[in-house]
Amino acid sequence: MEYISRYFQLDNKQSTYKKEVIAGITTFLAMAYITVVNPAMLSQTGMDFGAVFFATCVAAAFGSIVMGVMGNYPIALAPGMGQNAFFTYGVVLGMGHTWQVALGAVFISGILFIILSVLPVREWLINAIPRNLKLGISTGIGLFLGIIALTNAKVVVDSPATLVQLGDLTSFEPFMCLIGFAIIATLVQKKIIGAVIIGMLLTTLVGWLTGYAEFKGIVSLPPSPAPVFLSLDLAGAFDVTMITVIITLLIVDVFDTAGTLVGVATRADMVNKDGSLPRLGKALLADSGATTFGAVMGTSSTTSFIESATGVEAGGRTGLTAIICGVLFLLCLFFSPLAQSVPSYASAAALLFVACLMTKSAADIDWHDYSESAPAIITAISMPLGYSIADGIGLGFITYALIKVFSFRLRECPLVVYVAALIFTGKFIFL
Repeated sequence: MEYISRYFQLDNKQSTYKKEVIAGITTFLAMAYITVVNPAMLSQTGMDFGAVFFATCVAAAFGSIVMGVMGNYPIALAPGMGQNAFFTYGVVLGMGHTWQVALGAVFISGILFIILSVLPVREWLINAIPRNLKLGISTGIGLFLGIIALTNAKVVVDSPATLVQLGDLTSFEPFMCLIGFAIIATLVQKKIIGAVIIGMLLTTLVGWLTGYAEFKGIVSLPPSPAPVFLSLDLAGAFDVTMITVIITLLIVDVFDTAGTLVGVATRADMVNKDGSLPRLGKALLADSGATTFGAVMGTSSTTSFIESATGVEAGGRTGLTAIICGVLFLLCLFFSPLAQSVPSYASAAALLFVACLMTKSAADIDWHDYSESAPAIITAISMPLGYSIADGIGLGFITYALIKVFSFRLRECPLVVYVAALIFTGKFIFL
């Protein structure tokens, strides 16, 4: 026990085993919704729900434990929201690729992330993308998740005249989605631990009692991972049409991770005096390794979760918090029947709330400089309206570069943005 205490620097961090355990449980409860939402989303591509549930839990456990041991950060990992939406609605349902090819693209993006994590250019790359474009990407993903949630619950339906319109809000599914969303938001406002999962379970219970949802049980042996395990199609992922897909997966994963590391580390008072992050390379390596591992298991990109901040608020300061959370994800494997009993309107309520959290980034955009704010907003609104995260990022890069050029402020635009803008321009013209 003394070795563990020294390794994780409990005394230096002014923490205790009790604090770390409580923080780990708190983080898990804040993230547990992903074990339902992720397989529900990916199963729309034809992937087996139970197998993806297995992959989600194992990838989350692996990533969280490796982050805890290697990076000593109180940050847990799981298949990311936004990445799973891009995987499902962008790559498979949107572009028509098979889910096996999409898994191959996730794996390749993870390998590229690993390479960047061990190279000295990692800090340069993280800082290269303009801050306002990063904020626009986060906001856009939030809006994209929002429209997915609303359409899945039939709160919003298609219209031949206006493209979209409100559905029948008096019918059960949209009504319960909005009720579930209100419950989750209220519980979060009151700082109730596990607010998202509680809201999902309460609205699910109503569905069981009224016959609108089927109760399939609570506990069983873990489902077989075989339908998705080692099913990635690497040959298909190397097709030229997948270049922008891989770039998008890499960009979103890198900057999601960087943003979470900075945000959570700052709240945990872990940032060095010069503003740098300790053990950044190890933390990035843990995150990128989790993405490649998750692709092999059969799920979309695994990334650091901002919900880890709830564990920090509960006192977590070391990697033990992440390890405890990872162990709980492994225990979750035995609750597959319960996960499959959660109806789509309940998971949509959780997804809608996550969308609200992500769109908060818009508040930090520099609204006084239109050369910064305009591309950020183009990025944000084109994602849901174009139903593509990749295309939204592409339009953001292109408009950012063009505005800087037309404004004779070429040096304000990083080289990486010009390169990405050219790549996406080629994609829009030729692919």
